[in-house]
Amino acid sequence: MNTPMRAVSLFSGAGGLDLGMRDAGFEIIAAVDTDIYAAKSHEQNFPETAFFNGSISDFTQQRVTDMVGVAKLEDVDLLVGGPPCPPFSKSRFYRTDKPRAMEDPIGEVTITGYLETLRWLRPKTFLLENVAGMAFKVHRETLEHIIATAESYGYRCEYRVLNAADYGVPQVRQRFFIVGTLGHGFVWPSPTHADPSVEGVLRPWVTAGSVLADLDTEENASDEGHVAGGKHRDLLKQIPPGENYLFFTAKRGHPDPQFEWRKRYWSFLLKLSPDMPSWTIQARRSNNMGPFHWRSRILRIEEVKRIQTFPDNWFLAGNVEQQWRQVGNAVPPKLANALGTQLAAHVQEMTSERKAA
Repeated sequence: MNTPMRAVSLFSGAGGLDLGMRDAGFEIIAAVDTDIYAAKSHEQNFPETAFFNGSISDFTQQRVTDMVGVAKLEDVDLLVGGPPCPPFSKSRFYRTDKPRAMEDPIGEVTITGYLETLRWLRPKTFLLENVAGMAFKVHRETLEHIIATAESYGYRCEYRVLNAADYGVPQVRQRFFIVGTLGHGFVWPSPTHADPSVEGVLRPWVTAGSVLADLDTEENASDEGHVAGGKHRDLLKQIPPGENYLFFTAKRGHPDPQFEWRKRYWSFLLKLSPDMPSWTIQARRSNNMGPFHWRSRILRIEEVKRIQTFPDNWFLAGNVEQQWRQVGNAVPPKLANALGTQLAAHVQEMTSERKAA
């Protein structure tokens, strides 16, 4: 194509989705996020993008037009973004004091904001990302609302839950995606990797050890300030790589049980194995919720960037907690790129069909 495909990004964060889309051939012309540190990170990594640091409810057609001009908003190819996920997360099964889905004010404002942008922008395609919980039966009303609204705008919608590990990301991370297209259906990217316990022709999942080995040298093996386990630090040191607090339960046959079976979050004292992909990197850095490094320490920012497939030189603003939040909230760029490549092919096909008509 003579000109880059154009995309608008919502809830952009530090730019995981946007990096995958940019590498697939999309120019991110405008982006928005409420977090000041994510805004600083995004502006550094995407200097060509007009960025609005504020609420999605204020990211109006007039505001975006003022940011980029009328011409750039004509015939936009892609709207992409992941509304904040807490209202749809598994934690709301336990936090019954908090509202769920669009009953949560955050869920209502962000989903409504996404759909309103879709209405006035009317791109050729859109991608909406969230936690796998978006597909749960309890959230069916919200999912049906999103799809029905998009279909009323003329989009054909499909959705799937994808595991990032199946696309070369060294992390088992389930994410939910809705794709909407004007025209024929979307062709989802085929997995490139698979669980090594399942026989087949695909490459085995990428392991944490294979991507972190060169960062874990003898010089930094005992890095002060990266302790883990809190008051259970000594127990964490005894847990084998790839296991969690359940190692210290009677059901596992431990001679001196310290915990009851399944009475804690799965990630409690969870330790990586170098021979497996990481478990999901969370948005909050914790001294007792993992995954932790197999050396019984909290992972470093350089390591969580590797696990999330960000480039080593990806700029992150703020202190270590603020940087961790940005990385933990992001879609792994490698997974985003697999989707972006298919979206780009779809847009190019639509453009060719228009020219031939």
